[in-house]
Amino acid sequence: MIQEAHNAYNAGDFKKAFELYTKLLDFENADAQTSLAYMYQKAQGCEQNELKALELYTKAAEAKQPYALFNLAILYENGIGGVAHNQFKAHELHLEAATREVVPAMYEVALMFERGLGCLQNYSEAAFWYEEGAKRGHAESVNNLGTLYKEGHGVIQNDAKCFICFSRAAQAGLPEGLYNLGLLYDQGIGCELNNDTALDYCRKAAYKGHVKAKEIIQGLQEDGKIVF
Repeated sequence: MIQEAHNAYNAGDFKKAFELYTKLLDFENADAQTSLAYMYQKAQGCEQNELKALELYTKAAEAKQPYALFNLAILYENGIGGVAHNQFKAHELHLEAATREVVPAMYEVALMFERGLGCLQNYSEAAFWYEEGAKRGHAESVNNLGTLYKEGHGVIQNDAKCFICFSRAAQAGLPEGLYNLGLLYDQGIGCELNNDTALDYCRKAAYKGHVKAKEIIQGLQEDGKIVF
């Protein structure tokens, strides 16, 4: 029945999915609890009910359902959905989810280790989890790993690896990756200095809404140095 419920949800038949997931609650199915919680949270096939969503996420998280752990962590991280802001609880849940192969959780827990949010700051742990996310194609993880290589935080400083990371993030279309790669070309870090290529990446980042890149492009336009 769980697969039938998933199929209905993926097909956009939220009414049927909601009914099937609800039936599965009688069997304490953690996957159904997680999916139903998400539907209550997003008002899909039902009226929004944050308290019900929290109740179901909590039950599923107790059973270590990976995405229940992750979604519950997001609630605590932001102090939404009926819970108080609690970075320590968010870090604990993200770490649990990350160890269970939830890729976005790998990024979130790495970010928390890097910034010391809900935990002691630990660049080595941040680098480890960014790399785990990067191995699985998570663009933000790749980009942030590049920053650690650029600064030598938690890893041995390495311009070549920094360039590779920013290139991968840029290829994925990540605005921050495009901007960071442009900076490397502008400064000749890990690559041959090329102002034209740097400007091209800055343009691409600006087009995708990167604030700093937009400011740079606007400044160059106002100075009459480029035509966007």
